[in-house]
Amino acid sequence: MSIPQSGGGPIERHEQLAEYLADGCKPKEDWRIGTEHEKFGYCKDTLKPLPYEGERSIRVMLEGLRDRHNWTPVEEAGKLIGLEKDGANVSLEPGGQLELSGAPVETIHETCDEVNTHLKEVQDVADEIGIGWIGLGAAPEWTHEQMDLMPKGRYKLMNDYMGRVGTMGRVMMRRTCTVQVNLDFGSEADMVQKMRVAIALQPVATALFANSPFFEGKPNGYKSLRSMVWRNLDNARTGTLPFIFEEGFGFERWVQYALDVPMYFVYRDGKYVNALGMSFRDFLEGKLPALPGEIPTLSDWADHLTTAFPEARMKKFIEMRGADGGPWRRLCALPAFWVGLMYDQAALDGAWDLVKNWTPAQHDALRVAASVDGLQAKVTGINMHDLARETLALSEAGLKARSRAGAGGMVPDETHFLNALKESVETGKVPADELLDDYYGKWNGDLKQIYKDYSY
Repeated sequence: MSIPQSGGGPIERHEQLAEYLADGCKPKEDWRIGTEHEKFGYCKDTLKPLPYEGERSIRVMLEGLRDRHNWTPVEEAGKLIGLEKDGANVSLEPGGQLELSGAPVETIHETCDEVNTHLKEVQDVADEIGIGWIGLGAAPEWTHEQMDLMPKGRYKLMNDYMGRVGTMGRVMMRRTCTVQVNLDFGSEADMVQKMRVAIALQPVATALFANSPFFEGKPNGYKSLRSMVWRNLDNARTGTLPFIFEEGFGFERWVQYALDVPMYFVYRDGKYVNALGMSFRDFLEGKLPALPGEIPTLSDWADHLTTAFPEARMKKFIEMRGADGGPWRRLCALPAFWVGLMYDQAALDGAWDLVKNWTPAQHDALRVAASVDGLQAKVTGINMHDLARETLALSEAGLKARSRAGAGGMVPDETHFLNALKESVETGKVPADELLDDYYGKWNGDLKQIYKDYSY
């Protein structure tokens, strides 16, 4: 989850809200790729999740990365809660999931180099203290009570609020992991097309990356439990957002949506002020009960934008949010999949042609079916396996057209990063299917084997 944002000074005109988003428009040559991935840590001898404090803990892990690999510490109220280096940061999700938010880079080759370096650094520290890390969409065995809430003011407020809305907010906070990619847009029209394709095709990413078939020690009936959890989090801030497909959608319409998302907090002087359920519209008028008489800054607006959780989210860039966390190959495949679709106009147009006639009911039904059935999902008029095959072909064509070479020119483009996804389409099996095969096969129902077979 996001760290405090830097947006700017006082908001004196309503137009500044949309202008803040529009400032994200960039010429194509400046488009970048920002990949984020989360993973679960555990003690190798007990297979229990890491606490924040202790000899084998999140704090010791962060200290090791700081001291061995020259990361700059980030603290809150005297607690080490993150790290920064070279435009990237390492942060903590609420249950201690470790997240790398990568620096904005030009190619998937650079993204993969960054992921490789990060995982090697993590393993270097983890091996020394008997810690393991595993990439899954949901914690396979651990209960809520076994997972510490990390010492961040934002999380304390959210934890309280999540108990009052939806049914799965606290599960999301502690026991899910994702991989996502952040991408740029060139204009308002470009943003509109990309957001529509992103929302429509997010279920394809959910299906291809489905990797959370276990929960509390047994199969849970979903290929992506993580996706189901997000559907039941808080209806005021999640979903497929039908208004995105309506005439007139643009930056201002996103502003109106975000203004209707209830607030969590305001960040002031290093502390999170409780604004749970309050209105940013009231804040604009100086009528926020938590800070009477104050008007918000653009930094407050930037913070508030991070508290909406739809399947694709707009800030000064677009976040693709539909995929489960997973194995190394898929950490590079996720940005490759979306870059191929989004950064080549022919591929983007082709993707829009696939989805432009879908109804809101189809969008919602596909989202549900993807979480349950993965590539076997079917809804009225849409076969997920066929859709994934067509979408992947468009992505591959887009990456070929980009022609971004790697390995000093030895690798002509980025298409090989899609190989894991092409294998899934060829076999019909995504990571969740492979996990279930192992569970009912060679593991003989012993889920503890997952740590040995699937850790980084």
